[in-house]
Amino acid sequence: MTTRRQFTFGLGASGALGGLGLLGLSACGAPGPGTRSGALPDDLRPVRNTAYDAWVAAFRGRASAQGISGSTLATAFRNAGYVPGVVTRDRNQPETSRTLEDYLSIAVSDERVSKGRQAYARQRRTLNALEARYGVEAEVITAVWGLESFYGERRGDVPVISATSTLAYDGRRGAFFEKQLMASLRILQNGDIDADRMTGSWAGAMGHTQFIPTSYLAYAVDFTGDGRRDIWSDDPTDALASTAAYLSRSGWKHGLPWGGEVGYGAPQGRIIQPQPGGPSFAVTSNFNAIKRYNNSDHYAIGVGHLADRIAGGGPLKGSFPPDENGMTKADRVALQRKLTARGFDTGGADGVLGPNSRAAIASYQTSIGQSPTGEPSQALLRSLG
Repeated sequence: MTTRRQFTFGLGASGALGGLGLLGLSACGAPGPGTRSGALPDDLRPVRNTAYDAWVAAFRGRASAQGISGSTLATAFRNAGYVPGVVTRDRNQPETSRTLEDYLSIAVSDERVSKGRQAYARQRRTLNALEARYGVEAEVITAVWGLESFYGERRGDVPVISATSTLAYDGRRGAFFEKQLMASLRILQNGDIDADRMTGSWAGAMGHTQFIPTSYLAYAVDFTGDGRRDIWSDDPTDALASTAAYLSRSGWKHGLPWGGEVGYGAPQGRIIQPQPGGPSFAVTSNFNAIKRYNNSDHYAIGVGHLADRIAGGGPLKGSFPPDENGMTKADRVALQRKLTARGFDTGGADGVLGPNSRAAIASYQTSIGQSPTGEPSQALLRSLG
């Protein structure tokens, strides 16, 4: 099954939630697809690379043969260049996957639910119009928006032409990214966006709901009627409409739940238990439609559960087992809070022990004369009082 983001990563966008391989999910985890600060890290700025320049020169011929005009190529590559940071990020994606409990702690955090309800209320008229047009419930569209870019706060600032051309030149997934680069040029040639405004994640996922260029060409819509399918604008209308269109064409059935927690009013459907010892879910064909957006059970449950919470539903009722260190989520939250209170800042207390939390644990261990392993334990929690 080919999905919009099959090439990406697991919990999400440039570090977001789509598996979540790309999203900015955790207070103590990696940043999301990008902020709207306009300030890029140095390694995400183009640098001189003669081998890349030679590759681009050869690519121009292939692009011309496929109908890309000389003026489009000139404009697209005027400020583009080799970006070393996208190669580094592509080659250093984490191999381990989060548990469902950790994933949902980030994807359906109290903050994401609260902001989702605010975003839903703010865009209610647009969302209701999209539901009427495409048959996709407003809260589901909002949930995808929340997971992909934190309701537009983390859309990504990396120039897409630079990112996709760098990854195409690098060659690890060269054929895939050359297709994305060619699609990006067609978007520019169609007049949907200017090259300087075509920004996204380090891997080329764009806009409020993080479309890759080929999926944009296939599914993006101009719902505002201004002649451009503008998923980058501060106005999220076209991006939300494009997501609704994508889900609709992926088989979404209006009025059918995505699924639910077994034992607590779940619909009849296929039963899955993504985390041993954790809650089980009955899922429907709409669950599969969400997976067309991102082919991950975690992601589909995250979208479905976040949508339920945005619509007023409560947290999951089932419990998850202790982790490999014998610690429950409540234990991990307590550990983070106590470390931060001692001056070892974990960056938040969500129960997900990311790099910041592990660095805080290591610093605390050093302060009490222990080897700085960065590993949590019940003994460590007790030592904090």
